[in-house]
Amino acid sequence: MQAIIRRCFLYAAALGLGVTLAGACEAADATAVPAPGTSPKVDAIKARGTLRAAAIGEFPWLPENTTGSGPPYSGPAWVLAEDYANRLGVKLEVVPVSHETKIPILATGDADISIAPLSVTPKRLEVADFVVYSRSSLCFFGREDNAKLKAAKSVDDLNRDDITMAYFTGTPPEAWAPTRFPKMQFRAVTGSGANAPVEEIMSGRADVAPIDNAAWPQLSRQVPGLVVFPNGDECLQSPEMKTDVGLAVDKKDTVFRDWLQAVYEADKDKVTAEELKILKGGT
Repeated sequence: MQAIIRRCFLYAAALGLGVTLAGACEAADATAVPAPGTSPKVDAIKARGTLRAAAIGEFPWLPENTTGSGPPYSGPAWVLAEDYANRLGVKLEVVPVSHETKIPILATGDADISIAPLSVTPKRLEVADFVVYSRSSLCFFGREDNAKLKAAKSVDDLNRDDITMAYFTGTPPEAWAPTRFPKMQFRAVTGSGANAPVEEIMSGRADVAPIDNAAWPQLSRQVPGLVVFPNGDECLQSPEMKTDVGLAVDKKDTVFRDWLQAVYEADKDKVTAEELKILKGGT
């Protein structure tokens, strides 16, 4: 591999392509499997013959396949895990975990990576490294026939003193929304187990409500006559109250971590396309 990389750089120089092809050479080098002796984790994985991935299903990043045939999971985290295993030349072994054990299992060595979808928080960053491949965020929906929303073209247009937002008490939007929408009025309601306070919108007691971007496609199918901000498919990539989501790896082996990140960078378009397909109800 190193010989190939050297030839790549020489070819770039001979053609005067400079940084363009040289950058491709560097990318190819970064995704090459770490050489023996440089990553204890990679050495252990190849000696074992399996990449052990801690997993627990979560839409849309790692939906579980309950059909009884085919791969046990799908989604962007699964796309990455399969490519990691393929590049390493080993089988992908799923290690079932709970929400309580999906990070601690890395420290015990019982899993090599945790593909259980994880929000990246300061506390988690103290004990694990992450390959961030997605994010969770908010969209805002209301009734399409609400006259107050007719002129709104963007999320910023909702910041008006005649618009009321409903949210569940004790959820993150309770503290965040007043800083994002200082002119807006707010209505706190008790959580019902639903993804969003839909009844508040349908009854007219509120004009808009927040919803996780991943939950919006299902709600839009279940409840006709709604409008969302950001509009249409832009909701699926909303930047509002975003939280990074990724897979985790133990901090001890930085060579392994850097290789995982480089492979993700090479797979980014494929990973994003898989997530959008899942969000839109594809298979």
